[in-house]
Amino acid sequence: MSQSHHPLQGAVWMLSAGAAFALVNNIAQIVSINHGMSSTMIALIQYAIALIVILPTLRNSGLFRSLRTQHFGAHLFRILLSVIGIQLWMWALAYPVPIWQGIALLMTSPLFATLGSGLILKEQVGYARWFATICGFIGALVILEPWSDSFSWATLLPVGAAFFWACYSLMVKKLSAHDSPSTMVIYLLLLITPFNFMLALPTWSLPSTGLIWVYLIGAGALTAFAQWAIVKAYSVADASFVQPFDHAKLPMNVLAGWLVFSWVPPGRLWIGAAIIIASIAFITHWETKSKSQSKK
Repeated sequence: MSQSHHPLQGAVWMLSAGAAFALVNNIAQIVSINHGMSSTMIALIQYAIALIVILPTLRNSGLFRSLRTQHFGAHLFRILLSVIGIQLWMWALAYPVPIWQGIALLMTSPLFATLGSGLILKEQVGYARWFATICGFIGALVILEPWSDSFSWATLLPVGAAFFWACYSLMVKKLSAHDSPSTMVIYLLLLITPFNFMLALPTWSLPSTGLIWVYLIGAGALTAFAQWAIVKAYSVADASFVQPFDHAKLPMNVLAGWLVFSWVPPGRLWIGAAIIIASIAFITHWETKSKSQSKK
């Protein structure tokens, strides 16, 4: 339990983060689809601007003190996993994969994390969590519909992003035994831009109009705000309470995709998403219950 639990504030911060990410995703698709900018350049500029926006906060939190670590190589590998996930996601948006499908498939990340915690970290997962994880992936198959004629391999890009972000989460979990949360955040923000820069070099092309710069600066600022809002949500309310509000990003992105690109999701989206969300909710409840019992 957090020291001070303010449910309304926690919910507002988490919903604000979801709304910000929905805007960011649609901006990325507008810039890539309507203006032809490569996904690697979008990621570079977006996250570089996010770093500039959030840098004053990092300085106030003790930047140089938080840089001290004996596990720099592990942090470097952790950021590489995150960058691959970002690039796959941006590639999916640029393809374009409809945002309703991409976001729903991105929600499989906690399911991959459960697999990794059992297979890689050798944690006790248990039959109930394995069953819930399998059900979650069945929900993803409902959304993907790989047996249909309309299936495209590009729709697997969000699944790939979810996998690499799950691996990133496992690395965070492993490193948290040695380094502070501020060290995790600072290394992420400082190292992510050089990685994105190297990936953007082959398709280097700066925005050609002021409008594109406005879009990307807005996306970067919103990215910084969203990350900050998530931290605020977990700082003012219990994690078990605010986590379900993260699922609101699905209808938010569906609405934004409909307004901007007139993408209307089929009925299978809601069936598959409901299965995924129910699986994640069960796993989250199970883990919270196990932790509370272990403290007794």
